Amino acid sequence: MSMKYTRLTEPLVRDGGELRPASWEEALDRAAEGFQRTKARYGGDAIGTFSCSKASNEVNFLAQKLTRMGFGTHNIDSCNRT
Repeated sequence: MSMKYTRLTEPLVRDGGELRPASWEEALDRAAEGFQRTKARYGGDAIGTFSCSKASNEVNFLAQKLTRMGFGTHNIDSCNRT
């Protein structure tokens, strides 16, 4: 049995339990607000990131900078050991 999957072509946000299309600006603003709310309520250590070993060194460097400087935590891991 073959299944056909389609890719999303626009961001979706949840309103009242339902997903609806949104602009990139609205979706990114909502994501940023969620991170800010979590950090304000539980502190930076409630957030963490996972980086990919297949990404470039530059991308992994930016991920750790965002995690440490933006989120205020050292909770970053990667699959580099596998």
